[in-house]
Amino acid sequence: MEKRKLGSSDLHLSVVGLGTWAIGGPWKRGWGTQDDGDSIRAIQLSIDHGVNWIDTAPVYGFGHSEEVCGKAIQGRRDQVIVATKCGLLRADDGDTINRLSKESVQREIEASLRRLGTDVIDLYQIHWPNPENRIEEAWEAIQQAVEDGKIRYGGVSNFSPEQMDRLGPADIVSLQPPYSMLRRRIEETHVPYCRQHNIGIVAYSPMLSGMLTGRVTHERVAAMESSDWRTKSREWQEPHLSANIALVDDTLRPIAEEHKCEPGQVAVAWTLRRELITSAIVGVRNKDQALANVRAGNLRLSDEELNRIEVSLKARADSLGEPLIR
Repeated sequence: MEKRKLGSSDLHLSVVGLGTWAIGGPWKRGWGTQDDGDSIRAIQLSIDHGVNWIDTAPVYGFGHSEEVCGKAIQGRRDQVIVATKCGLLRADDGDTINRLSKESVQREIEASLRRLGTDVIDLYQIHWPNPENRIEEAWEAIQQAVEDGKIRYGGVSNFSPEQMDRLGPADIVSLQPPYSMLRRRIEETHVPYCRQHNIGIVAYSPMLSGMLTGRVTHERVAAMESSDWRTKSREWQEPHLSANIALVDDTLRPIAEEHKCEPGQVAVAWTLRRELITSAIVGVRNKDQALANVRAGNLRLSDEELNRIEVSLKARADSLGEPLIR
């Protein structure tokens, strides 16, 4: 699989990275039940087929995702770039609480190292800039951990250009924003900033949390577990749900059939059409999804296919009364 250099670092990431939110299992903002054996097999199969990095976070199942990742890469640590995050802790009600104090970040780093079974984390990111008045303090703790050899590089997730400015963009090697054909705001804001400051972009949710996979139907959405956070998302409710299913069926699926692949793989390939996107983080829960993600990383769309998608996206936006880029 193609690899791209991450910003100013010496890390070269496969264009598809392993997203591990779902393998954290059931929690208040989780994706429902998940079998750990399936998760481990999916991670190992992905590595076998050229995916060389994993993105996780302690909040995914409150440590469980990191523990599963640690088990999956045991004995293969030198084959994998490991990225994790800080700043979201478990609240008393089972939801999350934001915390970015120096002491809290330091504790999170040590806990992640232990759960992942590693001596060093390759990429450590502030998960959300919240509380915003503590982002400099959290970044200080991360830079100290870099100096101490516990972290190789620091990055941020869900930050605005203004917030990155406050940290000093020269030290930021990566930004992790949401990006898909249905969520394109970074094209006008973050992409120019990251280009200017040589910050790599690792985009998450390129299939909009499964919406663009080609497997979503009205019946499947109606049958989702109540613990699945997506049931509360606008894109999974009407009128957006029907508009999104139509986009997949009328445009992405025919293109996928021409390539003998799935609509979700077309959606991922679309995000990677711009060289400034270093890698797309794609969730994985089983072996079939792992192989599909590999195919997505190897797919290249023609200019004609990209134009067909753009025309359909414009028509969808117009039907919903929304701007194309939002």
